[in-house]
Amino acid sequence: MSPTDPPKTSPGEPAAPRRPRWGVLALVGLIGFGMVRQGLSGEADGPPQPGAATSVFPGDRPPDGPAPPPLPRSAPARVAIPSIEVSAPVMPLGLDKDGWIEAPPAGDADLAGWYADAPSPGESGTAVLVGHVDSAGGPAVFYGLGALEKGKTIRVTRQDGRTAVFEVYGIHVFDKRKFPARKIYGSTGHPELRVLTCGGDYSAGSGYAGNVVVFARMTGTT
Repeated sequence: MSPTDPPKTSPGEPAAPRRPRWGVLALVGLIGFGMVRQGLSGEADGPPQPGAATSVFPGDRPPDGPAPPPLPRSAPARVAIPSIEVSAPVMPLGLDKDGWIEAPPAGDADLAGWYADAPSPGESGTAVLVGHVDSAGGPAVFYGLGALEKGKTIRVTRQDGRTAVFEVYGIHVFDKRKFPARKIYGSTGHPELRVLTCGGDYSAGSGYAGNVVVFARMTGTT
């Protein structure tokens, strides 16, 4: 079965997540998540950026201590990153007719998206949240993502009422042309989270050259 084929299930059986097309997500999925910096009033310097990185990541270490047991699958409803004042609803995203990951609607700059063919936040494996960095009206939901620091907390409230709590252990900006997708999205054997938006150098003709990527591991649930 190709990654874009619909999953095959028995009548009444819930569809299983499809195999993620990580290379597609990395190279194409965030085009359009931030290409209008020239429209930002009072934000001429653009969004904050972490230090550049080209490989994964000798200086990054997940939180110490045993990881909590993974949660069953449940779609995320809301993401909160208190240190950068993010509190946003989350919608599921799939693939478009060409097989690329969809973006949240451009008209709602404060909406985040969850790639629904990957694990849900709190499940074993790597969950992926994405969102716009800016819009024609100004900064969008993940404008401040590049300012996030190691040790800070990301809370994802799920539709089952549980909240998965993640600790940030890495944040980098990667050139889209050299994006190490498998290293970023591959399973570590623990419930992990990646949060992405556009970043890096900006060109009015082609938008942002890179993606800001936050790495976080689940440390608790409520």
